[in-house]
Amino acid sequence: MATYSDNSEADLHRAFILHRRPYSDTNLLLECFTAAGRFPAIARVSTSSKSRTAGLLQPFTPLWIQWKGKGEVVSLYKYEQISQPYILKDNALLCGFYLNELLTRLLQRNDPFPDVFQAYSDTLEALAAGSEIDPLLRRFELRLLDNLGYGIDLRYTYDTGEPVEEDGYYTVAIEQGLSRADYQTEQTLSGKTLLALSNDQELEPALWREARNFTRKMLNHYLGPTPLKSRELFRKKF
Repeated sequence: MATYSDNSEADLHRAFILHRRPYSDTNLLLECFTAAGRFPAIARVSTSSKSRTAGLLQPFTPLWIQWKGKGEVVSLYKYEQISQPYILKDNALLCGFYLNELLTRLLQRNDPFPDVFQAYSDTLEALAAGSEIDPLLRRFELRLLDNLGYGIDLRYTYDTGEPVEEDGYYTVAIEQGLSRADYQTEQTLSGKTLLALSNDQELEPALWREARNFTRKMLNHYLGPTPLKSRELFRKKF
């Protein structure tokens, strides 16, 4: 497994905290996410309620960070806020937890994913602004799958190479692609949905649900049998 080497003083990285927990009375164990990858770090913080840093290292807060150390777990020795935290409420907050859990479960530590980092930042900003949730999550999920090498071509069938047609119906073979179906079933996807996702176009609500079932099927294959805790929170709420 790759490990992080000492940062030079000039190395400031944009970052978010995906998860945090107490490590000792004065330390936090953090899961950091930067364009250079995600990695665990220990940060020494003041536990005083009046401390400026007490609430700084929280999820959804854009940060500049520096770290040092050559082991798997590094030491965070400098961190500062870039801008105000993204304020996520109700469903948007659950979506934020969902994004963090996806990244923690699917990204290997220390592997750089600058495009995923930018997509994550953009999605948090849009969630905080009150944008519609379904399109945001589907776009992020597809971008994540593509960056991980798990995406499939939504424009052509893998078995015949024929272009997807808007009035057609298609089945999905994980790790292979799409194939044309003779008729619509609960497992098929409409060509209209596939082409809209491929071209980043809007969909009517019923088709966003179809898109959600598609990305969930794809993600579940790579997540394995352990359910996402954030999905359980959604189920309990609704």
